[in-house]
Amino acid sequence: MHELAITQSVVDAVCETAAGRTVHSVRVQVGALTAVVADSMQFCFELVTEGTVAHGARLDIDHTPGGAHCRECGDDFVLSDLVLLCPCGSADVEVTSGRELRILSMEVS
Repeated sequence: MHELAITQSVVDAVCETAAGRTVHSVRVQVGALTAVVADSMQFCFELVTEGTVAHGARLDIDHTPGGAHCRECGDDFVLSDLVLLCPCGSADVEVTSGRELRILSMEVS
């Protein structure tokens, strides 16, 4: 359950940036290839915001699908898991999306 450590890092960064202001919502981008389970991250968010300026804030998660480019056939395709294999059979692929894990925005007052 690495979601707890990841979510703790997100909340730490959010609280530091908020500098004492109340946090109402946080929007994060999570790529499909990060192996982060959104429901677990939501659960962890409620736990780690307890007693912070982000307590009661809403967590919105934008999912980014995995994508790759095949250097052999030139095709761009969707990666549904961490098996880096082009439909043409080549393993000479470059991951182009799905590894994102970042804070996009936050609402404070």
